[in-house]
Amino acid sequence: MIAFPEDLSLARYFLFDRLDEGLGSKAAVRFGERSWTYDVVADKTRRMTSLLRAAGVRRGERVLIILPDVPPFAWTLFGTLACGAVVAMGNPLAPPETLEYLVGYTRATAIVTVPAVAEVLRPVVDAEESEVQAMFVVPDAATGSDPEARIAGTSFSGKVRELSTALEAAAPMDPVKVHRDEPAIWLFTSGSTGEPKANIHTHRDFAFNTEVYAKKTVGYRRDDVTVSVPRLFFGYATGTSLLFPFAVGATTGLFSERPSPESLENAIAMYRPTIVTNVPTMLGKLLEHDDALAKEGKPGLDLSSIRFSLSAGEALPEPLLRRWLERFASDVYDGIGSAEMFHIYASNRPGDIKPGSLGKVVAGYELRILPEEAEGAGATPCAPGEIGVLWVKGDSVSQGYWLDRDKSWRTFHGHWCRTGDLFRIDEEGYLYFAGRADDLLKVGGQWVAPLEVEECLLGHAAVAAAAVIGIEDEGLVKTKAFIVVRAGHAGTPELVSALQEHVKTTLARYKYPRVIEFVDDLPKNDRGKVDKKALRALSGGSGRS
Repeated sequence: MIAFPEDLSLARYFLFDRLDEGLGSKAAVRFGERSWTYDVVADKTRRMTSLLRAAGVRRGERVLIILPDVPPFAWTLFGTLACGAVVAMGNPLAPPETLEYLVGYTRATAIVTVPAVAEVLRPVVDAEESEVQAMFVVPDAATGSDPEARIAGTSFSGKVRELSTALEAAAPMDPVKVHRDEPAIWLFTSGSTGEPKANIHTHRDFAFNTEVYAKKTVGYRRDDVTVSVPRLFFGYATGTSLLFPFAVGATTGLFSERPSPESLENAIAMYRPTIVTNVPTMLGKLLEHDDALAKEGKPGLDLSSIRFSLSAGEALPEPLLRRWLERFASDVYDGIGSAEMFHIYASNRPGDIKPGSLGKVVAGYELRILPEEAEGAGATPCAPGEIGVLWVKGDSVSQGYWLDRDKSWRTFHGHWCRTGDLFRIDEEGYLYFAGRADDLLKVGGQWVAPLEVEECLLGHAAVAAAAVIGIEDEGLVKTKAFIVVRAGHAGTPELVSALQEHVKTTLARYKYPRVIEFVDDLPKNDRGKVDKKALRALSGGSGRS
């Protein structure tokens, strides 16, 4: 068990301790051709701490960060933690109703965002009943431009202020002392049903996972440079591409554009990262992009700088991983984590990659596979190879969901978290994901796991991406597959028949998709996962997935 002192501020643990280690002049953040050293980030953090306090942000209150991946994200986050306040994060590309929901739900005292979001939220901020004391605005900067430039065309008055100008006028303030068990960061669920809920996490939670996963399991190093496909507001990337590199004195390379094979290729060429935070969907797109480059007679993707990539957020199908390893010979450490536990608690790792599995438990955590009906962690575990619900125990477990005690009671059982994810574990301790307990489809009286069908479809040479949902037809549930075909193939009736036959001969016959629709791309939610709610809407909104 790792023991942390009672006085544990994440601002000190991740940032100011690097100054004590003599790393002040080292690049902490890169954005295009510019870089910000640890000394500079620390100075801006001290000013941010002072600015928030002067704006009326008190200990324990929320600061809502709604920013793209730009350098001010770093000093806003650390400045919030340094003044004893709590970080909450949102997607700047979210629709207005979601942004308004976040302000009301978090009861934020301050907001830091970009001009377009500020305009959307101004009526909410200026409302008489608003609890927001200040809204600071950062330019919506393209990678390589100035993320601290003066902002034209935005009215700064009342509660709305320009962050860079306000920081220049603020007197630096050292971090306050914070107890390790004070709330530090709220991490949101993906909101697969209803509005997303926030997990309340303490300072200790983030330090614990950093020690056991980032440092001891996958091995972040001081000479690393990170790049991320998921955006920083998503806890997966907050960890892998901001907190973890800062914890070891490494460098994070940021790009603010929407992630695509082209924007990621540019970021890799610019920063020459050693660690890339990725998701399965983008791994597949990079393979297709590399194929397209070859057909145009251009050089393929240069991933030679990368020590390893990380994958999480959704299942990494074995056929996709094998294609990646054969093409690039570049390791991918697939793992499983959740907002409820902050980050990854089971993972593949250096020297121990088993394709198709999510690796083994991270030392410091404990896992159990229990029957779905289990009401507590003390239930008799499932036998090896038997599918059950994953329960996890560790010192990064959430205190609960904000404003949802009922859901908290169903999920958190003391030190244990019932994940709701279906898994099996083999005799060697490798975990295999089998989907969500509430994802299973009953087709013709028999259970079908969409994940299993998706992985089977991906094993066909014509398939680049696949997603399976349930649809209703005359009161019966049927499976429907959305397919993105690989270059050189066409979505024809003949391919429909071939894919159905492929599933019938690979899996039990009843698991084949009754309906197949070819699409140019699969919709994603703001976490980078395939958005099955959107797919259900395309199919008329019926059925389950």
